[in-house]
Amino acid sequence: MVIKVFLASSSGSTAIKKKQQDVVGFLEALKVDYTQLDIACNEENRMWMRQNVPEDKKPSNGIPLPPQIFNEESYCGDYDTFFDAKEDNSVYSFLGLPPPPGSKEAIQADKAPIVENGTHEEETNAEETNGEGNLDDDSLSKEVPEEERNGDAHGEDEEEQAQGAEEEEHNEGEEEVAEGETAGDEATEGETAGEEAPAEEEEEAVEETEEVTEDTAREAEEEAEEEEELRQLEEEEEPEVVEEEEEEVEETQEEEAE
Repeated sequence: MVIKVFLASSSGSTAIKKKQQDVVGFLEALKVDYTQLDIACNEENRMWMRQNVPEDKKPSNGIPLPPQIFNEESYCGDYDTFFDAKEDNSVYSFLGLPPPPGSKEAIQADKAPIVENGTHEEETNAEETNGEGNLDDDSLSKEVPEEERNGDAHGEDEEEQAQGAEEEEHNEGEEEVAEGETAGDEATEGETAGEEAPAEEEEEAVEETEEVTEDTAREAEEEAEEEEELRQLEEEEEPEVVEEEEEEVEETQEEEAE
């Protein structure tokens, strides 16, 4: 039985190369005899692989991608099923090979019959015990009234169920209250943050308004000072103009007198 691994030696996909290396490396680590068949350089290998992969295992486009694994003519699976088998320690079963003695898969296979036999023995013992128990119950039922035998046990079961239901309701109520308080705290924090943000914006707006007011007042003071200076200059110039006019009048009168 030869394991056939169909690969693409010249694949341009990094993912396909890594998957092929993973399969080959694991088979070599297990010392499993296998043969690599290149589908990139051999058209016969490509066609054989595509024809022998089951239809239900092919992708939606109908073209299976490497790596594909066969045991002689039997299809084992692709990389995904190989990976799952590796994770479950069932690679030999996946390949259709008997696990070597001492391997994890062989140990698991040896444990399975033991578990089955043990379960069977337990079931047999349980059946025998039940048979004897039924006889004892019949004999006891004649001596002890049915109400006394079943009443106490039934009542205890009901009390335990009622207590369990009350505890569950109490725990659920506490969880709901805690969740409500947490939601309330978060809402309060959100409102506080929302109030702080407008307050900061208002303070900044007030500061900007004060700065604008100070600038306006300063400009008004400067304009008032300029107006005062102009007024003073005008007042100083008016007497000089009057004196010049008077002098001109006097000169004109003198000239007329002459």
